[in-house]
Order: sequence, then structure tokens, then C-alpha cells
Amino acid sequence: MPTDGSGPAAEPRVPGLSPSRANDFLQCPLLFRFRVVDRLPEPASPAAARGTLVHAVLEHLFDLPAAERTLEAASATLPARWDALLDEEPRYRELHADDAAREEFLAGARRLLETYFTLEDPTRLEPRARELHVRHDLEDGPRLRGVVDRVDVAPNGWVRVVDYKTGRSPRPGFESSALFQMRFYAYVVWRTRGVLPKRLQLAYLGDGVVVSHEPTESEMHTLEARVRSIWAGIEDTARSGDWRPRTSRLCDWCSFRDRCPSFGGTPPPVPPGAVERAIGVAPVA
Repeated sequence: MPTDGSGPAAEPRVPGLSPSRANDFLQCPLLFRFRVVDRLPEPASPAAARGTLVHAVLEHLFDLPAAERTLEAASATLPARWDALLDEEPRYRELHADDAAREEFLAGARRLLETYFTLEDPTRLEPRARELHVRHDLEDGPRLRGVVDRVDVAPNGWVRVVDYKTGRSPRPGFESSALFQMRFYAYVVWRTRGVLPKRLQLAYLGDGVVVSHEPTESEMHTLEARVRSIWAGIEDTARSGDWRPRTSRLCDWCSFRDRCPSFGGTPPPVPPGAVERAIGVAPVA
């Protein structure tokens, strides 16, 4: 604690890792660098903005008394929630050229809410937590962190971790990325609360599919080993400075394609000190 009366000392910066950023590194080390080390801005995405809006509506839906949690009530909050998001993220304003485009955008959000109400009856739910920020400092590793959409606790103590996805469910055999995220959250809850969630649930509002999984302690140990392996790869890459791109079909949707050498672009120089701040290691000269 400082002795000059300036208030509590700031918490030392700890390198962190979320499931999304872990997947970024596995997908493409250069993408990870742009997002985590360079922290380059990305253009607003209509799909991402709509997902943020729907998440906000579903989070606040449970502020209402149970009997009032209806589709009509949820839909009625869309315009106000969207205006609030525009205040928080002014870049979203560029998504709509006129009122007609705005209404089309909100109509797409309403359709996602309609699908949600076919999957669950919110009048029968009393979540223990919503938009729960979780974190756990992995020994000799990064700070694991993330935001859980919803946590339910049954009368018998069983915990369910729920995540809303506003896209479509993955094709069979391609669920690994989403399940990695949910196991990641389960691991952090297990380590911080001492309770292993009984069920992990992904609700895909794009096509009305629910994917459920019951984690085991064995999976948690496997998850920890995988996270350690990913982080070791990140540290090795940060030391070497070899943030080489890894091309795939996902490159078609990448915000940084014009900066990628695989497509004729040139990455900007890494800002001084950025690697040390983000990863906690120094590049080898």
C-alpha cells in the first residue's frame, strides 16, 4: 500500500488468456498478435453488434418479475437497449445508413429472441448470476478470464453454465471450439468456487439448437494441460517474434486481411513494450 495518501496501489498487470484469445492463437498467431499485442481496432460487425444487443436484452430480461418475462416484453426493450449500446460503442452508428436499415437490424434481433423463447421458458428460471466475470490465476501461467452469460443453480446444488450463441450451431465434428470455451469456464468455476458444474449448455439462437455437455474432473485436468500448452506456445512465439499467419477459410472474414503478408499486406511494427505488457515475456533480440 502507498504511504503518500494517494490511495490503494494498482494491482500488478498479469498476462491474461480468455477462451476466445486462445482460439485466436490456434487459428492464426498473427491474428492473436493484432488483437492482443497490437490491440488494433476492428470495424464494427453487424453480426457481432446484433449478438451484443441480444445478450444485453437476455441479461436484463431476468430483472423483470417472472410472470412478465415474455417475448413481447423482451422485444419491447430492443430499441432502448440498442440506443444504450450506441452510447457505449459509437462505432456501431456506422452500421445503419438510415432508419430503414436500423429497423431491419432490430427485426433480426427480434427473430433471435423468438428462437430463444422456443428453447427456454424464462418464467421458470431464477439465474444465480448473469454476465458473470470469472478469473483464475493459473500457477506459473496466465490469468484465465472470461464472462459467463448465465449461471443456474438447482435446489440440489447442481450448477449449470449457459452460453447464448447468436449464430448457427456448428456442423457435427466442428463443436470443439465452442466446447473448449465452455470447459474453460467450467474449469475456472471449479477452481474458484470448488464446485464442478453439472452441465454446460450452449443455446444457438441462429437455428434453435441446444448443445449440452456434462464435464468431468478428468476433462478439467485435460483442459488445464491444454491451456498450459497453448500458453507455452504463445510465450515461445512472443520471444521469437515469429507471429506468422496461418491461412484457412476463416481468412475470408478476417478484419486484418489487408495487413496480412499471406494476402500481400505488411504488418505494422510491434509497438515498443507491447509484447512484455501483453504476454509477460521479452522478445529475443
